[in-house]
Amino acid sequence: MSKGTIKNRDSFLENIAERLGRSTLETVDRSPRQYHPERRVYQGCNHDDLLSIFKKASASVHTEVFETDVSTLNKTIQDVVNHFGGGPVVTWDDPRFKEYGVNLDSNDIHVWDLSHGKENIDKAEQANVGITFSDVTLAESGTVILFNDKYKARAVSLLPRNFIAIVPKSSIVPRMTQAACSIHERIKAGKDIATCINFISGPSNSGDIEMNLVQGVHGPVNASYIIVIDR
Repeated sequence: MSKGTIKNRDSFLENIAERLGRSTLETVDRSPRQYHPERRVYQGCNHDDLLSIFKKASASVHTEVFETDVSTLNKTIQDVVNHFGGGPVVTWDDPRFKEYGVNLDSNDIHVWDLSHGKENIDKAEQANVGITFSDVTLAESGTVILFNDKYKARAVSLLPRNFIAIVPKSSIVPRMTQAACSIHERIKAGKDIATCINFISGPSNSGDIEMNLVQGVHGPVNASYIIVIDR
């Protein structure tokens, strides 16, 4: 993945400093924190505890949860797709589908393909079900985190009417704190990180109009999580 560049940063910041009446830019060192209470939330919980917390949180965001293992994952996905009324289905170009033995028995599946250009968007928009993996999963809020890139487009989780996230049990962490720390650690280690990271907590919900909750305004009407017991 190519690295981005920041152009004219110094002149831009110097202009702001001048308007604030500062002759030079000032650097501010972050003060060390003695206490980190956010890290103690769910401290001591094992993966079974976190799974239980995640399932309760998912129910609160109107998301049905299914459990399976690798040997029955393919059938479980097919059952959930049928539950939503079948295809068309759109998925990522993600090696984890092969690693987990996912090979859905349908001709009505579109795998995101860079060579297809805009056709990918059209297929995602017309799809009844979009299927992705969760890269990191937050127990506290029932949230799946997707590291999107050119092979794992956000359109797959946003445009179809229904959304399925495959959630490896090993991906579940207590809360946003651990997810943010892991992202920072990857950056510090010089590893590439997705330029677009989506946090999805169930189906699209909006209560902006007269405080009435409406699903599907900005994305999928329904969402389901399939937990894969991988540890």
